[in-house]
Amino acid sequence: MEWFVLIINLFIPLLQLFAGWMMLYHPPKNINSFYGYRTTRSMRNLDTWNFAHRICGKLWMQMGAILFVVSTIVSFVFWGAFWTNIPLMIGQVFCLFYSIVPVEKALKDKFGV
Repeated sequence: MEWFVLIINLFIPLLQLFAGWMMLYHPPKNINSFYGYRTTRSMRNLDTWNFAHRICGKLWMQMGAILFVVSTIVSFVFWGAFWTNIPLMIGQVFCLFYSIVPVEKALKDKFGV
């Protein structure tokens, strides 16, 4: 059971690492409403679209790596203590959503939109 919990705890950081790598090295070629970093600012034109994917990709790879290490340590230090899973996952999801703030700030600073 503990191994299953470890896998669940590492799912978001690994997903973030993979999605960050995809955004950085294989971003969507065209602006679309299906996948990618989709905000009003990022979808304004192709330059903002590509810039947002580069910034978000780098950020997600950095955050994913940090979250992977932290989640692994927490999972092993509190092995079998299931109460640590909820705060850990809340922190992981918070990091995912918080990443919008620096990307939008970078878009505003560079493009003024």
